Amino acid sequence: MKMKRILFGGIMLLMAFFMASCDTKDSPKDNNDDNINNNEIENNNSNSNETGTPVTDNSNLNNDENTSTNDSGNQGTGAGDSNEQVTPSNPVWDSVNSSSSISIKRSAGHLESAYIEWTGVSSAISYNVYYKEENASSYSKIDTQLIRLYSDHLRADVVGLRAGNYTLKIAPVFDDGEGSDAATANVTVAAHDRSGYAFVDGTSSGAYNNDGSLRSNANVIYVTQKTKDSVSLTSGTTTFTGVQNIIAAHKKTITTPLCVRFVGNITDPSVLEKGDLLIDGATNGITLEGIGEDSVINGFGIRIKGSSNVEVRNLATMNCNSEEGDNIGLQQENNHIWVHNCDFFYGDAGSDADQVKGDGALDTKLSTYVTHSYNHFWDSGKSNLQGMKAETVDNKITYHHNWYDHSDSRHPRVRTCTVHVYNNFFDGNAKYGIGATTGASIFVENNYFRNCKNPMLSSKQGTDALGEGTFSGEDGGIIKAYGNHIEGGNEVIYYSSSNLSFDAYLASSRDEVIPSTVITVAGGTAYNNFDTASDFYAYTVDTPQVAKEKVMTYAGRINGGDLKYEFDDAVEDSNYAVIAELKSKIANYKSSIVQILGEEANSDNPGDSTEEESTGGNSSSVIEGSIVYNVSEFENNGNEYFTIVGNMKDKTYDFTYGDYVLTKALKLEGSTFIKFTTDKEMTITLVITAPSKRIKIDDTSYTANSDGVLTITIAAGSHEITKGDSTELLLIILA
Repeated sequence: MKMKRILFGGIMLLMAFFMASCDTKDSPKDNNDDNINNNEIENNNSNSNETGTPVTDNSNLNNDENTSTNDSGNQGTGAGDSNEQVTPSNPVWDSVNSSSSISIKRSAGHLESAYIEWTGVSSAISYNVYYKEENASSYSKIDTQLIRLYSDHLRADVVGLRAGNYTLKIAPVFDDGEGSDAATANVTVAAHDRSGYAFVDGTSSGAYNNDGSLRSNANVIYVTQKTKDSVSLTSGTTTFTGVQNIIAAHKKTITTPLCVRFVGNITDPSVLEKGDLLIDGATNGITLEGIGEDSVINGFGIRIKGSSNVEVRNLATMNCNSEEGDNIGLQQENNHIWVHNCDFFYGDAGSDADQVKGDGALDTKLSTYVTHSYNHFWDSGKSNLQGMKAETVDNKITYHHNWYDHSDSRHPRVRTCTVHVYNNFFDGNAKYGIGATTGASIFVENNYFRNCKNPMLSSKQGTDALGEGTFSGEDGGIIKAYGNHIEGGNEVIYYSSSNLSFDAYLASSRDEVIPSTVITVAGGTAYNNFDTASDFYAYTVDTPQVAKEKVMTYAGRINGGDLKYEFDDAVEDSNYAVIAELKSKIANYKSSIVQILGEEANSDNPGDSTEEESTGGNSSSVIEGSIVYNVSEFENNGNEYFTIVGNMKDKTYDFTYGDYVLTKALKLEGSTFIKFTTDKEMTITLVITAPSKRIKIDDTSYTANSDGVLTITIAAGSHEITKGDSTELLLIILA
């Protein structure tokens, strides 16, 4: 049957023992703070008791789970904490808290943050976690939302720390108040590397100061799977609710910095801009940051336009299906943007043949004074598109210490812009490394290339001219190469007086000025020598070998994040197809967080709830005959036959299927499930909002037809419907 349907368009730590092998470039213009060169220190230490009542900070902020501070709050490292204790209502709590004393499992300082993991005390109903800088006289208390319960431990992350030595303290809370048997751990915290164009003539630290501490007037909100649509921020007499609405309010209404802290696996909020979380026109400082090793933006993208002083850090992005299609995209008229320490995984397949892994992972257009650093690209198809044909060389961008881990191309692919690419690790890249087109000037310095098929290309010349061409017939750009380590891949064709069709100009020294007579074959443009100009920024460059080690240690989220995959170099170095095993891991990603202590009882696994999410029905009745579940009628409430956990889509549809009118839909997200039981073999028909999307039934993927209809036969027994691709469910028919 035909349906009426709406169709949708598509860090680093500077280690002391490495510094002997680093070269320092001096410049009269140094806009960077000094970095503390400390290694991350893990402490598997025993406990020590500390007497006395911890002293909290002087925060005056409201910390109800769905609120944050107003413009005048002073958060310290966070939004403060109320005196009300949160009692987790989860059986895991009892198993994790079964000892007579707190046992610290792991603690470490990281980049302007620290964390501590422990098992707890019998009868504890919650915990308070404190931190103290080495010479401070008192402790400060962290926000409860920074404490999470896992299946075998608890964990707290402390963020907004300056480089230095700290003591972390955990105190159990009982029915009659906080206990005195606290446990402590000492950690060393290092600074982020604030280098590159993002820190020239301004800052890109967002809601933070350049020393890593939170700005004194910053607002802090916590976004979880539960609070993404209910979190609120009050400014004056106006309250803004939902993460997108709060961010949008910082375009004109709210003029103070904003720190958005994501905790756990976050699927689509009900309000987005064409499938993206949009930062538009924000100029007072915004930071989007993930907490811990497992904060994930799942199913939507992040888009930035018309903004200044924006930071995105410690987040994983995956399964993006927004209209723009980029995991993170800098769209237009931006300056001073810093994206760092993020993990980039496959997005949903786009409509073009080269979008099977999603569209751009981290694309930058019409933006200047940008740094992308310490990011980890996991088999991305198109990692970094840099620039548009209409741009100018005045747009300046730095890429450093990124891990291009078996990603295929665009590392970056540069049009027109002025770009510095240094200390990156190119690790088994099936197509090419860096591409220069339309008059771009790129300084490629001290990178480590391992089995990158074509390390450097310029359009219509050199290696690119030997084949059909890589860059859509665009003119070339000039690459200046110096100090790179290259092993494997095709040999780079360097410029010489007898070879005017070249991939790159090999400089004899870092400060060599390329003559203006060295021009591209197509377009006739020369290198602009930005890297030898008197106003070029100061930076510290590692040897390629040291850069590789740093990148492998610190790129991406803390400790490499929670989603692990080991590439088979012998196969994947030359493969640019989707890796089925990795795709499956990404499509089926679930958080291991059992509970976030700053919320009401909540699980971040399938079955957790948000304000719009419902657990309906009890599946106590076995289905014995034909039955229909129309989401427009029952929504996500379930009934005696169906147990449903999931969010409703905030949209009205105009679909029909046979005699059924379909106006409402259930979002098929990572946390969604529908359970039911049949007494015999039956035929199930599912109707969804988009054609040719995958749905999982009993953990097997099936693809709907071009009308968005799936019909299969299922055996007698218990069954479960879960997400395959991101889509929405309208109707279930069993017959």
